[in-house]
Amino acid sequence: MHTKTITELALGLRQREYSSVELTQYFLERIAKYDNQLNSFITVTNDSALAEAAVADKHLAAGEANILTGIPLAHKDLFCTNGVKTSCGSKMLDNFIAPYDATVVEKCKAAGMVMLGKTNMDEFAMGSSNETSFYGPVKNPWDINTVPGGSSGGSSSAVAASLTPIATGTDTGGSIRQPSALCGVTGLKPTYGSVSRYGMIAFASSLDQGGPIGHNAEDVALLLNVMSGFDKRDSTSIEQTPPDYTANLTKSIKGLKIGLIKEHFNDGLDAKVSKVLDKSIKELEQAGAIFQEISLPHSHLSVPIYYIIALGECSSNLSRYDGVRFGHRCADPQDLLDLYKRSRAEGFGAEVKRRIMLGTYVLSAGYYDAYYLKAQQIRRLISEDFKAAFNQVDVILGPTTPTTAFAIGAKMDDPITMYLSDIYTIACNLAGLPAMSIPAGFADNMPVGLHLVGNYLDEARILNIAHQYQQITDWHKQNPVGFD
Repeated sequence: MHTKTITELALGLRQREYSSVELTQYFLERIAKYDNQLNSFITVTNDSALAEAAVADKHLAAGEANILTGIPLAHKDLFCTNGVKTSCGSKMLDNFIAPYDATVVEKCKAAGMVMLGKTNMDEFAMGSSNETSFYGPVKNPWDINTVPGGSSGGSSSAVAASLTPIATGTDTGGSIRQPSALCGVTGLKPTYGSVSRYGMIAFASSLDQGGPIGHNAEDVALLLNVMSGFDKRDSTSIEQTPPDYTANLTKSIKGLKIGLIKEHFNDGLDAKVSKVLDKSIKELEQAGAIFQEISLPHSHLSVPIYYIIALGECSSNLSRYDGVRFGHRCADPQDLLDLYKRSRAEGFGAEVKRRIMLGTYVLSAGYYDAYYLKAQQIRRLISEDFKAAFNQVDVILGPTTPTTAFAIGAKMDDPITMYLSDIYTIACNLAGLPAMSIPAGFADNMPVGLHLVGNYLDEARILNIAHQYQQITDWHKQNPVGFD
């Protein structure tokens, strides 16, 4: 059953080929069998999952179900889940039991979906390899000696190994798309504000965005239908009714103008990855798409600008973890200052501390104008580059990552090299644009991702291209050896 799409699983449920309880038990058994190799889950909610599945079966029997009723999923462990640990991959929140559901979790429950558990992640979503988690690194099922990417590496790894049919993730600078590329799955970062951030533990508030990770574009579109929509509890939520993202999947892409980013097809892109993408471009041309080169002249500034803005915001957001109200608290503090210092020193990992210190520096009185304010001004230039590009083309295409998955430990001692793993994805977060990664082939037997960027609120168009590409290729159907 783990090779079926969500549409196929839903059809089986409606035709009574199996129950939601049986389907849920099947995936729980796969997690029990395989996750000791991957470490993709922090918490597995066996009992509550089966209870939710039993409720879904009642709705199915009564004819009150929608297409996702009874379908299992996993949530990245920074979405608050009522009564279930929400750790954000950190010792700081290892003892935190969320007292409410995030809006995304709430919407998935309302759709009748069944939560299998919470997936591993880089601590507070700070990382590109899923090696900074307090619970240990996640492994890539295509080669367990390599990273799955981050920070949504647990979700991507679990989907790639078919431990769950679909999962949620979050994307601050590429954290859905980069691990999706490295694990050979399909992941989408929606337009900023189209998915509620209420109950999603913040890293960088002007950049964070939740989104779906699945095997194919149709599955992703189905979950996006559930996740998206206005939420009055989130001040950044876009006040509009989202479309049905599955409605235009089968539409022809003939005549569609796709821009190739000149700055992304250069010496920084691995030659074997580039060769895979060249083949994908030709396949899309044969399907009727029209390609032309475009330029994003300020894109080379994306990484430094991102790290100034994101780290400034993380410094502010993480100031709430002080050992007083919730989270890790040091033993026997001598006074309030000792409580703050030791609780934070013990609760945060090295990468989070690095980012907090850098963020505090760029926000300080003497450097705010020189760093944070200047970064926001250049952010506007990056957005204007995309605006100019979309005056010429309908969609933008490029590589998701410069290389395939790298070895565990290979970049942990070199933060700058690690940060460059997101060099092709970061600009979309700075501009707030929707973007997705889809499987495009393999280089040295490891997955390669194709990156599609749409104009604001144009998720349906990039999903359409992704779906049409997946009708003429089968890369999204490939399964890692040992997890069949």
